[in-house]
Amino acid sequence: MSHTEPTKENGLPFYASGIVVKGFGRGSKDLGIPTANFSRDVIKDLPKNISTGVYYGWAQVEKSPVYMMVMSIGWNPFYNNVEKSMEIHILKQFDEDFYGSNLKVKVVGFIRPELNFNSVDELVSTIHSDIDYAKQNLDENEKMDVYFDL
Repeated sequence: MSHTEPTKENGLPFYASGIVVKGFGRGSKDLGIPTANFSRDVIKDLPKNISTGVYYGWAQVEKSPVYMMVMSIGWNPFYNNVEKSMEIHILKQFDEDFYGSNLKVKVVGFIRPELNFNSVDELVSTIHSDIDYAKQNLDENEKMDVYFDL
């Protein structure tokens, strides 16, 4: 697995902000890995040099503390999506859904390109590896400037 360090040339870090919308309902139910989903408006405003794949960084829901996150941008080939999605898994257990809340993310690193999988187990295992990679590579000092206004 090759990893790319964030640089201005590859568009990192980048920030995104938007209202959390209902996704496909697969993260929690099928995978046991809940995600917050951005609307198509946020996705269409992504910088042009941000490719599909899995990224890591920081997330803040409304005025909550800032937490580590991993994010998938793409078509989810395992599920044959027809629309591009932007799904954020925050590395913190929330007691309730936060649909309709404002979510801010600071993306600081790239983990891997989008992949297809042979099974749900393989997908889940890879997501857990992505989460471990994010935890190992996130620097607490990077989260200090997540508080931004868009």
